[in-house]
Amino acid sequence: MKAIVIDKPGSLDNLYVKEMPEPQPQAGEVRVVVHAAGLNPADYKFIQRGFRTWQYPFIPGLDVAGIIDAVGPGVTEWQVGDAVYYHGNLSKPGGFAELAIAPAHAIAPAPQNLSLTEAAALPCAGFTAYQVLHRKLHINSDQTILIHGGAGAVGGFAVQLATIAGSFVISTCLSGDFEWVRQLGAQEVIDYSTEDVAARVREITTGRGVDAIVDTVSSHHATASLEMLAFGGGIACVAALPDFRKLQSFSRAISVHDVALGGAYVSGDIKAQKDLAQIGKELGALASAGKINPLLAEVIKLEEIPQALQRLTQGGVRGKIVAQIRNGGNV
Repeated sequence: MKAIVIDKPGSLDNLYVKEMPEPQPQAGEVRVVVHAAGLNPADYKFIQRGFRTWQYPFIPGLDVAGIIDAVGPGVTEWQVGDAVYYHGNLSKPGGFAELAIAPAHAIAPAPQNLSLTEAAALPCAGFTAYQVLHRKLHINSDQTILIHGGAGAVGGFAVQLATIAGSFVISTCLSGDFEWVRQLGAQEVIDYSTEDVAARVREITTGRGVDAIVDTVSSHHATASLEMLAFGGGIACVAALPDFRKLQSFSRAISVHDVALGGAYVSGDIKAQKDLAQIGKELGALASAGKINPLLAEVIKLEEIPQALQRLTQGGVRGKIVAQIRNGGNV
């Protein structure tokens, strides 16, 4: 099979196309004919630094949508021909290939009414946003939430999901993205490059602060965001945790949530891995009903993945880039 591989961690320039042996599903696994693979910052970050269990040449790629063509021993919940999508195990060969292996308990039915290419745009960013809002922050209609980077992938899904939940949504982005982020559901938008975000948040909330924050930027950024939380509020940190030395605990009583979607695999926690499938079902239902925009921005070929990952490193990409490996219609 054709795949994108890397012989050692490091530069994205080391990625290349190679013919690789077809993988075979083991007990509890399925093999998927990859119709599309989503690209994520996590992909280039792990390509650059590697992972302790990787054997080279290694096939990266975390997000897959496709059709099952083989099942391993003990798999009864899936059949050949089923359309699925999933966020894969970063420690094992991934989806930048014509075939991929996935654990049967961690995959979900591909959303109805979406193409498999659109479905591949959902997992990493969409599952992260869903986990943040519904497993960590438990957002609801009585809350005000600040979502940093609403024009990005995780931020864009978070804005949509918070809007569906009935929350009052404030988001940061560049002024050129204001209209787009408002279309996703944000009631208030703040230009982080020209405005004092903390001051604007205080103004919008009449000095109270927000009940919840989604930070996708950095530890420094998360630390600066703490002062924008209302008493009893919570912050979910997708990129890095804040400096806890700056945390005033008793007078604020805030909660801090770490987010590591792929940690479900690295930890070996089967319950957490099964919840990835459950998140896939719940988010997929929203997408099937037309309530979630999959944020598909660009479709590329398998051979174009290295160049597209390079563009992702530079930031500023609105929405998701997906590599279409095989042509596929709606599910």
